[in-house]
Amino acid sequence: MEKKKQKATEIECKDRCPYHGNVSVRGRRFEGEIAKIVGQRAVIEWERIIYYPKFERYARLKSKLHAHVPKCLINEIKLGDYVEIGECRPLSKIIHFVLTKKIRSKEEKK
Repeated sequence: MEKKKQKATEIECKDRCPYHGNVSVRGRRFEGEIAKIVGQRAVIEWERIIYYPKFERYARLKSKLHAHVPKCLINEIKLGDYVEIGECRPLSKIIHFVLTKKIRSKEEKK
């Protein structure tokens, strides 16, 4: 895991990046799977379980967030990878999170 952080810090990306740019990560952090990659934006989703007391049942719901992928991490990230995102200032209308690190790849899932 340390090697991946060193790779990200070795490349000078000059982008909105928590390592090299002018974006500071503060607030909430989430971990999830990459569902879609569009340019420098990734859609991260994760499953959560909610209990409905009225029906005495549990329901599975998915949450989705859009996150900015810095140029220094764009080559490491693939569809299905498990990543961590952190809250930052609003970067666009729908992007309020930035990808901070890759936890594991799709192949290392189980």
